Amino acid sequence: MMNLLGIVGTNSDHSTNRLLLQFIRKHFADQANIEVFEIKNLPAFNKPKDREAPEEVQQLADKILEADGVIISTPEYNHSVPAILKSTLEWLSYTTQPLIDKPVMITGASYGKLGSSRAQAHLRQILDAPELKARIMPSSEFLLGYSLQAFDEDGHLKDVNKIEELEGIFNDFIQFVEITNQLVKKNHSQKRVQKFSWEDN
Repeated sequence: MMNLLGIVGTNSDHSTNRLLLQFIRKHFADQANIEVFEIKNLPAFNKPKDREAPEEVQQLADKILEADGVIISTPEYNHSVPAILKSTLEWLSYTTQPLIDKPVMITGASYGKLGSSRAQAHLRQILDAPELKARIMPSSEFLLGYSLQAFDEDGHLKDVNKIEELEGIFNDFIQFVEITNQLVKKNHSQKRVQKFSWEDN
C-alpha cells in the first residue's frame, strides 16, 4: 500500500487543517497509509553555516524521503502561508532538500469563504523554487471554506459534495504519485547509464 505523509501547515493548537488531514487519513485508509506530521515545535529557520538541520527538522526530512508522496494542508494568514510553514520549507531547502521530485498534493481549510486559495497559490510558487522543486499535482486544489462549521463532533466532513470532491482529487493524486515516481525513477536510471556509458570514456 502507498505511504503518504500529511504535513499540518500551522503551529495552531486548534487547527481545522489538522482536522482535515486527520479526516483524509481515516477516510482513505484503504488506499494509503497516511502519517500526520506536526511542524508546530520546529525551530525557526536561522541559516546555519554548516547547513546541518536540527534533529526535529531532519526527522521530517527523513519521513519525506521515505514517503511515496506528501500532502500539505495550509491555512491562510494575510493572503499567504503561515510563518511556521515557510520556515519549515526554508529548513528543507537549505539542508537536505528532500522535496526534490517528491509528488505533493496541496489542501487547505480556512474560516472564511475562500478556503485558503491565495495561500495555496503562494505555496505552489514556493514549492516550485529550485531548492525545493517538488512535483506539485497540477490543476487541482481542495479548498475548505467556513471550516469551523465543516466537521461534526467525530471529525467527519459534513458536506457530502465536499467529500465527493475530495475523493476525486485524492484518487487523482494516487495516480499522480504512481506516474511521477515511475518517471523520476526512469530518469534517474537513464542519468546513471549516461554517466557510466563506455562511449563517454
